Amino acid sequence: MNVFDYLFENSKDLEKNFLLGSKETVSFKEFHSESLKLASFLNRYFGDKQNIILISPNSKFFISAYLGILKSGNVCVPLDFAIEQENLDFIIETTSCETIFMAKGVRGKYDIPSQIHVIEEDGLEQIIEIQAVEDYYVNVEKEQLAEIIFTSGSTGSPKGVMISHQNIIANTRSIISYLNLSDKDIMCVVLPFYYCYGLSLLHTHLKVGGSLVLNNSFMFLGAVLNDMKDYKCTGFAGVPSHFQILLKKSKTFKTTEFPDLRYVTQAGGKLHAIFIDEFTQAFPDKEFYIMYGQTEATARLAYLEPSMIHEKTSSIGKPIPGVQFKIVNSKGQSLGAQEEGELLAKGQNIMLGYFKEEEETKKTIKDNWLHTGDVAVMDKDGYYYLVARKKEILKVAGKRVSPKEIEEVILSVPEVIDCTISGYDDELFGEAIQAAIVANTPFEEEQLKEKILNVCSKKLALYKIPQNILFEKTMKMSATGKKIK
Repeated sequence: MNVFDYLFENSKDLEKNFLLGSKETVSFKEFHSESLKLASFLNRYFGDKQNIILISPNSKFFISAYLGILKSGNVCVPLDFAIEQENLDFIIETTSCETIFMAKGVRGKYDIPSQIHVIEEDGLEQIIEIQAVEDYYVNVEKEQLAEIIFTSGSTGSPKGVMISHQNIIANTRSIISYLNLSDKDIMCVVLPFYYCYGLSLLHTHLKVGGSLVLNNSFMFLGAVLNDMKDYKCTGFAGVPSHFQILLKKSKTFKTTEFPDLRYVTQAGGKLHAIFIDEFTQAFPDKEFYIMYGQTEATARLAYLEPSMIHEKTSSIGKPIPGVQFKIVNSKGQSLGAQEEGELLAKGQNIMLGYFKEEEETKKTIKDNWLHTGDVAVMDKDGYYYLVARKKEILKVAGKRVSPKEIEEVILSVPEVIDCTISGYDDELFGEAIQAAIVANTPFEEEQLKEKILNVCSKKLALYKIPQNILFEKTMKMSATGKKIK
């Protein structure tokens, strides 16, 4: 089944607005009609199963182009609208791309080869005006490629995650079920759609007949808070830095009432317990979902139900419906409760593989199990806990150290907004620990350093205490809001 038809199964004729906001309002019916016209145009002039790049901030243009590409049986390649020219050149060449949909404000930043068709907003509008509506069927196989989402590769070159129509359908169905989404839900979107977490918001709310409010300027916190109230948002989704900024930087967030807000979700890395406690104390009546996922799993792999947020605070919860987990040792043998090893996952949402990277695919997917690269442990109740990324584990004097444990302790210091633990070469210990701190200003550096070390000495073993503490002015974040280490 084409994922486009699945998403619009019950909403293609709805006059209700899917997109809300002061800049653009668009109904389900309009999106369905415009996307069909674009799909028909693409099939007529470009065929199907072509890789088509899409570069745009969250907008009507992005959604229409994205949905039209999927319906046409072509492959959408959504990219960061701030992508470097070198990476864009690499992806254009790697995917043999001949067509790019590009937002008008982005076009001037890039040198695009002359043989490539570039379609901007004006061009898309012309296509929609001249193209007749054709409610046609494009044959899509179960495992047919729908999109390629590029992530940073270990070699430095972007790595393309291949997601099928079936992958999106399976993950969307699962997320809807555990979040209890309905046509009454309105999501405040601060996550970009080229990021799998952001795309999952688009997919799920389109399927249930809900609505989205797009906010592309999260750092203007007042605008975000106003949107949540003005448009009666029932949901908010963010990565750890979003919650840290709201809790530490906004003077009004914790005292603002959001009567329509039902739930929030957090994924894209670990949100330390200190922030979870702070949020739930400020908003005890809101459901807080801790979630875990990877682009390789379309978006989502696990969630912790809100009722267990205090009992299992540091847990990623249990697998989402339709997903299985197991933890294995270095020999691939399954481990039991309280035994630490690599987390593996299986389900219909697991990617087809990495684009043109057969060896990397074979290393990552074995016997239909996704090797996540995360070190985890399961407790006696079946709840999973991430210890660290395999590559993040530090070895100090031969002892394994998880950066997350140290970060958790340092973040308990009220003045600290963010903490990043890393290792550096040391002749005595092999690897020594460094803490990069972002603190509320103003502060006296030596006094705060002494306070941090004092807290660490009380809560951490001696070898886990940072040997070096440095201060940074701001959190280093990627375009998706994730912290850059």
